[in-house]
Amino acid sequence: MEDKKAEIFRCGTELFSSKGFKDTNVSDITKLCGYAVGTFYNYYASKEKLFIEIYLRENEELKRSMMAKVDVDDEPAKVLKQMMELNYSGMNEHPILKEWYNKALFSKLEKEFYAHGGIEGIHEMMNSGMLELIRNWKSKGKIRTDLEDGMILALFNSIPYIDIHKEEIGASHFPQLLDYIVEFIMKGLTDIQR
Repeated sequence: MEDKKAEIFRCGTELFSSKGFKDTNVSDITKLCGYAVGTFYNYYASKEKLFIEIYLRENEELKRSMMAKVDVDDEPAKVLKQMMELNYSGMNEHPILKEWYNKALFSKLEKEFYAHGGIEGIHEMMNSGMLELIRNWKSKGKIRTDLEDGMILALFNSIPYIDIHKEEIGASHFPQLLDYIVEFIMKGLTDIQR
């Protein structure tokens, strides 16, 4: 049974990557797998559920690759800026992750993403690495120690939400707005005299 689910997942990934979310339907996926449409529904309640599961895996892989590419011993502002740039370019270059910015799909995907525990999964994965980084920076005197680790983590976690709502904020200001926000947060965190 798990082999069939894995094959549906693989075929879904292939089709969502090549055709996009909107132009991929359940029958396309099952046809590529060589399964009946009913087989799909033994494993996934909807196309959206499959997409979110694929999206979460791809997003985890992006976050892991980001953490592997940054030099954590560099200055905190540089590290965070590099992480934001890697995340932004990774999201925009990956056909599945890019669907998050598809305005016509966003509300549907966001609802499924939260219902599926997507934000908790990403936070859990990123938070452990980021907490270690925050503690390392504090121990080396690179950032303020008067703020709780959780507060600093919340500041970092708030940045991607701004990108999600760039249309409401004003898309013409992106990605420069993110650069300024990262700069302002890091200036506040590295002002050790407080």
